[in-house]
Amino acid sequence: MDVPTVANGLPALGLGTYKNKGEQATVSVKTALELGYRHIDTAAYYENESAVGAGIEASSVPREEVVVATKLWYDDLAGDDVVPAAKASLDRLGLESVDLLYVHWPAGSYEASETMPALNELYDEGLVENVAVSNFTPEQVATAQDHSAAPIVANQVECHPLLQQDELRDYCESEDVAVVAYAPIARGKVADVPELTDVAAKHDASEVQVSLAWLRQRDVAAIPKATGEAHIRANWESQQLTLDDADLAKIDGLDYDERLIDPGFAPW
Repeated sequence: MDVPTVANGLPALGLGTYKNKGEQATVSVKTALELGYRHIDTAAYYENESAVGAGIEASSVPREEVVVATKLWYDDLAGDDVVPAAKASLDRLGLESVDLLYVHWPAGSYEASETMPALNELYDEGLVENVAVSNFTPEQVATAQDHSAAPIVANQVECHPLLQQDELRDYCESEDVAVVAYAPIARGKVADVPELTDVAAKHDASEVQVSLAWLRQRDVAAIPKATGEAHIRANWESQQLTLDDADLAKIDGLDYDERLIDPGFAPW
């Protein structure tokens, strides 16, 4: 099947790799790519970049067809630390460049006036194809844009039917910044939402697949983490599901506002 995309051409479905390490991570990445995934997400903080890179290398998919994303942790964001930290990630991945390099959190040593120009240096050298941010509020995206000559193409945030991020999504759409959703199935909690169960039954699908379809149809990319082939495949098959207007309205009307990832250094 063709790979659906969202803003800035990002594949609408990717493989998240948080807490997936070692040989299992390598197998998961290879499996996903062989099934059709073209978007793989990792981070220095995950301590699995080498395993993820091995999975990319082991697959039969040409490197140029895969969007590979990684992130710099908040203690590597000072102006003098960004470039060496990014090059260390590239070494671990075994890649000459990454397609997306995210600021993982606007915290720690992050300072827009220093961090963003350093990211631009990597962009200018061709080591980073696109600059991105993660866990940024609209105001922080705007400030980062002010300090970046390179466009900011994505903002990765927690987003799912229980935390819909309407204001953030509207802002990013207005600025041509793709939204990438982590925890897109609310760590499994979508299975306990009656409205999602109703929509799933209507389409002979799962609540997980409904949630992923809703994100895609709202122009949000999703990077659910999955390790085994069955879950990786089931997530992939969500792209064959198209929700109708009534389904979308039912999900849009949910009012949970349930944030699951909320560390003390978060900006909200």
